[in-house]
Amino acid sequence: MTERKPRSDAVRNRASLLAAAEELFALSARPEDVTMAGVAAAAGVGKGSLFRAFGDRTGLIRALYAARLEPVERAVAEGPAPLGPSAPPAERVPAVLDALLCFKLDHRHLALALEATGSDSPYQAEHYDRWHGLLRSALERIPGLQDGDFTAHALLAAVRADLVEHLVGTRGMGREELRSRLADFTARVLG
Repeated sequence: MTERKPRSDAVRNRASLLAAAEELFALSARPEDVTMAGVAAAAGVGKGSLFRAFGDRTGLIRALYAARLEPVERAVAEGPAPLGPSAPPAERVPAVLDALLCFKLDHRHLALALEATGSDSPYQAEHYDRWHGLLRSALERIPGLQDGDFTAHALLAAVRADLVEHLVGTRGMGREELRSRLADFTARVLG
């Protein structure tokens, strides 16, 4: 059976909903303030269209996050060094962490909203497992580094959205200072 192509108005509505959600998350003081009703109203479509397109708020957040993260994922999966798979692990690990940090700096409230969608913990979110597996695999190829599994968890903790929000929003740390400190920390961990 052939898969039906979505109607043009459904495609248009989906794009409008993603754009409205992105704007609302960027402007919100707290991610939990962004509601499905608010997104539908901002996009100029009915709530039914929103629920048909994404299922629920978590589905909307995941779709928006995935759309924005796709260029980073593509660079990691098939791009050149230092992000891509051909990079030596000691170069790739800090590059991946920096890319994740920059993404979360650029999309702070969206990243906070997504991390909050893990059933009981942000560590249960699908994206967390994907990044952990990639880092663990790279770390296990670094001579002398012990326990790549735990080290991957510890390094990912340094780019959690809630920590990034705390350091930038509460402590007033600038983008370049945060990137520099992460690079120094990662270098110490990798030895």
